[in-house]
Amino acid sequence: MRISTRPLLLSRRSLSLSMASRRRSRVFVVGVGMTKFEKPGSREDFDYPDIAKEAGTKALQDAALSYRDIEQAVVGYCFGDSTSGQRALYELGMTGIPIYNVNNNCSTGSTALIMAKQLIEGGMANCVMALGFEKMARDSMSKQQFADRASPMEKFVEVLSETHGIASSPITAQLFGSAGIEHMNRYGTKREHFAKIAQKNHKHSINNPLSQFRDDYTIDQILSSKMVHEPLTLLQCWFCKVI
Repeated sequence: MRISTRPLLLSRRSLSLSMASRRRSRVFVVGVGMTKFEKPGSREDFDYPDIAKEAGTKALQDAALSYRDIEQAVVGYCFGDSTSGQRALYELGMTGIPIYNVNNNCSTGSTALIMAKQLIEGGMANCVMALGFEKMARDSMSKQQFADRASPMEKFVEVLSETHGIASSPITAQLFGSAGIEHMNRYGTKREHFAKIAQKNHKHSINNPLSQFRDDYTIDQILSSKMVHEPLTLLQCWFCKVI
């Protein structure tokens, strides 16, 4: 489980659209704020609107702006009810701006960011907030949220079943692990290569006080940790450590 949020403020610095030349406006990130990655319940009475307020306030202060300067907002999350983005931003103000909710799995945050960028590039706004938050419950990554309808992952699972079979490990680990095996077979990639990626990511966390896990590991420690699904071990699977 984890709870976290990070907003970015994007602003237009030059307007260069004309009938003769429709060049895109340059877009800049002018403010950033972030909360600590932590388990739900780590702070009493601290829900997703609270983390949005904390991170959003930091971003506005970083940009020397007020919330009234924000003309539109794009909010990304996966585990939450419809329009949770509106509820999250109401803690910063209720100014009547358009708020767009984005749910796009692991690319949710980057999707919110690119949409905010496009709003400015297209001349729809001069200053946009991109906010991403998540409050995960136990087993969020291992079970379907709505069991009475088609799963958005069913086509991927069908291919997984046909090519690699279905194992007892978490389905997300099976999808990523099987993709890793295909990469190894096609390009000669070694397990050590994947372990180096994990090692690099763990090293980044050491100097980030907002990281949930801040430990350094050797390649041998990563490779020898508990196997989740070949070739991925526990220290390579963030989703196994936060469930």
